[in-house]
Amino acid sequence: MSGETGRAMIEVDKLNVIFGLGADRVHAVRDVSFRVPEGTTFGLVGESGSGKSTVLRALSGLNPDWSGRVAVAGQAQKPRRDKAFYKLAQMVFQDPYGSLHPRHTVDRILMEPLAIHRLEDPERRIERVLGEVGLGPDFRFRYPHQLSGGQRQRVAIARALILEPRILLLDEPTSALDVSVQAEVLNLLQRLKQERGLTFVLVSHNLSVVAHMCDDLAVMNHGVVVEELAVAQLKRREPQHPYTRQLMVASLGYDRAAVDRFEDFAREG
Repeated sequence: MSGETGRAMIEVDKLNVIFGLGADRVHAVRDVSFRVPEGTTFGLVGESGSGKSTVLRALSGLNPDWSGRVAVAGQAQKPRRDKAFYKLAQMVFQDPYGSLHPRHTVDRILMEPLAIHRLEDPERRIERVLGEVGLGPDFRFRYPHQLSGGQRQRVAIARALILEPRILLLDEPTSALDVSVQAEVLNLLQRLKQERGLTFVLVSHNLSVVAHMCDDLAVMNHGVVVEELAVAQLKRREPQHPYTRQLMVASLGYDRAAVDRFEDFAREG
C-alpha cells in the first residue's frame, strides 16, 4: 500500500453494522478493516448497496449502531461522539441542496458551527473560508436556491472546513453535480487537502474519480471488502478480485458484450 508507513489518522478494525431484527435483519457491513495514514486520501468504492456509505456514517458518528473498533487521531471512538470530535472530522454530503437549510443564508449556515463551538473572530473566519472555496463576499448573504449546484457544494465544503478539521469524510461529493462542474470541485478538494494537510476518506462508485483523488482504496461488495489496493495498481489495471475487474470494465463505458458476462458476487451465508 502506498502510504502504509505513515502515522494512521484513521483505523477501522472489524467494523460491523446490522440493521433490523429477525427476518428483516440486514448485515450491511461485515468485518471491514482499513487504516488511513495522515495526509492521504482513502477511497471506499462499490456499487449502490455495497455498504460504503454505511461505513462512512459509522465513521462520522451519524450512525451509532455499530460494533468493532474505530480510532481517529489515535483516540478510540465511542458510537456517540462528543463535540470535540466534530472539530477533528467533518463530512461533506452527496446532495448539496439537501444538506443546506433552504431558509438560511450562506452567512448563517457558516456562522452556526462557529457559534456551537464558540470560536472567536467569526467575521474573519467566514471571509477566509469563502475565499478558500472560490466564493467572494457577495455570496455571503445569498440563499441556497440562489446558487448553482457547484456553488452550493462549495458552501457545503466551506461549512465543513470552517472548524479547521484535520479530516474530511466525503460521501460521493460530486455525483449530484453536472459533469462540467465535477472536475472543478474535485480539483478544489485536492488543493484544499494540500494547503491544509488534510486526510480524506472518499466514498464513490466512480473509479475514475477514485483514481484521480486517492492514494489507496478498498473495494466493497455486499458489505464486505473484497480487495484493498493502491491506486497505482488500479491505474496499471492490476486488481486481483474479479469484482474489481468488473467495476473497471463498467467504468470504461457501456459494452453490451462485457455487461452480459458480469457475475453477481453475492456473499453466501
